[in-house]
Amino acid sequence: MNHHFPLPQGGELILHRYPRHAQHGLQAWDAADEYIMNELATQEWSREAPLLIVNDGCGALTLALHQHSPYVMTDSRVAELALNANALDNGLEPTWQLLDSLAPWPEQPGLVLLKLPKTNAMLEYQLAALSRVAGPQTRLIAGAKAKDIHGSTLKLFEQYLGPTHTSLAWKKARLIFCAPDPAKAPAPLPPLLAWPLEGTGFTIYNHANLFSRASLDIGARFLLEHLPADRPGRMIDLGCGNGVLGLMALARNPQAQVSFVDESHMAVASARMNLERNLPAAEPRARFMVNNCLEGMAPDSADLVLCNPPFHQQQAITDHIAWQMFVDAKRVLRRGGELLLVANRHLDYHQKLKRLFGNQRVVASNRKFVILRAIKTP
Repeated sequence: MNHHFPLPQGGELILHRYPRHAQHGLQAWDAADEYIMNELATQEWSREAPLLIVNDGCGALTLALHQHSPYVMTDSRVAELALNANALDNGLEPTWQLLDSLAPWPEQPGLVLLKLPKTNAMLEYQLAALSRVAGPQTRLIAGAKAKDIHGSTLKLFEQYLGPTHTSLAWKKARLIFCAPDPAKAPAPLPPLLAWPLEGTGFTIYNHANLFSRASLDIGARFLLEHLPADRPGRMIDLGCGNGVLGLMALARNPQAQVSFVDESHMAVASARMNLERNLPAAEPRARFMVNNCLEGMAPDSADLVLCNPPFHQQQAITDHIAWQMFVDAKRVLRRGGELLLVANRHLDYHQKLKRLFGNQRVVASNRKFVILRAIKTP
C-alpha cells in the first residue's frame, strides 16, 4: 500500500485512511488528487479570493494546499478525522476552516476543487450551492475516475454553472474544468426528497447524500418487521441514515431512549428532521451524533444496538466499517445487551459475530437478507 502522496513542487505527504489500524487495504488518495495538483502547478488562479475544497476524502488536497488557508467542505466525519490525523502525521498545523455539507458556502471563491461525490443527487446539490456564491473570477476543477465521468455528468455542470470541458485521461483519472457563466441565474437548492413510510402515518425526508434516498431500503424494511416493542433502556441506531429504524424504535418503545449515529452530516440532519416532523413528543428521548461508528461513547452504556451496516466508505467498497461497528457495539453494550442487525446473506457476518461475541442467532431470513442477533455475555 502506497502512503506517499507526491507533490508537484517536490516532496511528499504521508497519508493514511482513518482509522489507521483498520485492515481496509485502501489508499488514502487517488490519481484524481494527483492529477488536480499537477494541473494546479501549471495554472494561475486568484489567491486573494477564498480557496474551497469539496469532498476531500482523506486530506490530500487540503494538506497539499494548506498554506492557502482553504475552506474544506465535506459530509463525512471520517474524512474530517482523516484530515486531522494526517495533518498531525505530517507536522502541519490546521490552517483550514472545516464546513459541513449543510453549512453556507464562502462567497465568490477564486478556485473550487471538487472530488465528484458518489451520487448525482449530491453533485446537483453541490453545483446548485456553488451557483449561488460563484463570482466572476471563480474557476472550478473537478476530478474523478475517468469511468465515473459521463456525458450526463458534464451536462449537470453546464446546467448549473456554465461552459464545461474535460481533460484527457491520465492514470484512469480525468478532470472537469468549468468557468461559471455570470449571466446564469443562481439555481435553487434541490428540494428534500420525501415519501410516506408504509404502514404508518409518517413521511420520511431525505437530504441529498442519503443512501436509498428515494425509497425505504429493503434491508431496513425487513428489520422493521423484527424490531422489539415495549422495552425500556438505551438503544442506538448505528449508521442511522434517515433514522427510520430509530424513529420506529422510539414509537414502539415509549420508555426507551435512542441515539441516532452516522458519519454523514446529512444523514443525521435527516434523522433529526424525521423525528421532529413525525414524532415530536419523543424528542426528549432522542440524541443525535455525527460520529465515526461509536468512537468515544462510554462502554457498558447501551442495551440494544440496531444496525444496517454499509459496505462502502465514500467511493470504496469495504467491509472494515461493518467490523468496526460490531467491535464498537460490543464495547458499548452492557452485559446482556444485544446487537440486532440486517445484512445481505452473502456477506457471512455470522462468523464475524460468533468470533467477536462468542454467539449469534438467526432471527429471520429471506432470499436476500438475514437478521442476526448477538448478545454480550459476561
